[in-house]
Amino acid sequence: MLIKRFCTLCMKSAVDISNQGSKRFYSASTKLTNTEVRKKRNAIFDEEKQRQREAFVKRVEKITVDYSGPPENVTLLMNKDISTPYNCAMHVHEYLMKRSVVALVNGQPWDMHRPLEENCSLEFKHMLEVDTKLVNEVFWRSGAFALGHVLETAFKDDVYVELCSFPKVPVQYGCFAYDVDLKLPDWKPTQRELTGLGMVGGRLWGHNWDIERLDVDASVALKMFADNRFKSDQIPDIAAKSDHNRVIIYRMGDHIDITKGPLIANTSQFYRFQVTAIHQISSQRYGSLQRVQAIALPSALMMHWWSWELLCERAAKPMMYMLPDAFLKPKQEEIDDKEGDRLVSSTSSS
Repeated sequence: MLIKRFCTLCMKSAVDISNQGSKRFYSASTKLTNTEVRKKRNAIFDEEKQRQREAFVKRVEKITVDYSGPPENVTLLMNKDISTPYNCAMHVHEYLMKRSVVALVNGQPWDMHRPLEENCSLEFKHMLEVDTKLVNEVFWRSGAFALGHVLETAFKDDVYVELCSFPKVPVQYGCFAYDVDLKLPDWKPTQRELTGLGMVGGRLWGHNWDIERLDVDASVALKMFADNRFKSDQIPDIAAKSDHNRVIIYRMGDHIDITKGPLIANTSQFYRFQVTAIHQISSQRYGSLQRVQAIALPSALMMHWWSWELLCERAAKPMMYMLPDAFLKPKQEEIDDKEGDRLVSSTSSS
């Protein structure tokens, strides 16, 4: 792959500094590489997907879906827990299949490939809507999710990349980001190297991958991300906030990650993609990390290269919004320490 050769040539100095010749970086728990970890996660994803599908198809139930929008309002008879908004679009018009980024089911944002659960109303949203707030949020979140794919696949297996989390960054900040441990502490990427990373994201358009959603029990999620210390730490907190100890998992190609979604329907809805900067950040809970910032342009929009360069320059500025500690529940020992400090302070004052 081109980016692998890029990593060999352009990142040789950075890897040499960290590797000191032959040293390799792996998952601390299992000594697996990123490639092997992705294969393991996909096997678990496929097994759970098949289990859920078999549970649903024992008895097929019909639901009615009332679609409103161009070219005409129609009522569809679909299969409960099997048919998706994308399947509904197939029955209405081809252009709805290609341009729709996200659906509204009973007025709520819904992934295009997420099965429908009951009789419902249905609308489709695209990137050229008059009110773009929802689609921009979905596209931005999808960009951060795709950035995780870039970081896990762009480097050779000599570097074990651990994804931490991506903050929910408002569009007006000018970039999306992923906080990671690249295990290259002395690496200061050049513009050429950042461009090479962006090339991985830029190829998503041609891959034409559907983005799948899977709702799993926390135990399945912990098994899937056992080789990532950050995700393993976060999953219990995420599950505790759900109704039934559940975690939402998404898959794009062979890349699997955690996010509540919704995400865009297909990677062909990405066009331009650029990794703009990598900044060092510090987390009280996780220590030193790298914040990787990037920007993307949807395939539905056209932009002059000069305007794109301005957006990339803006997206490279350090963005310190929502560092990892800002949205992670403190560990119990940290809460106990703070309570103890308050007690000591109160005793001293009295």
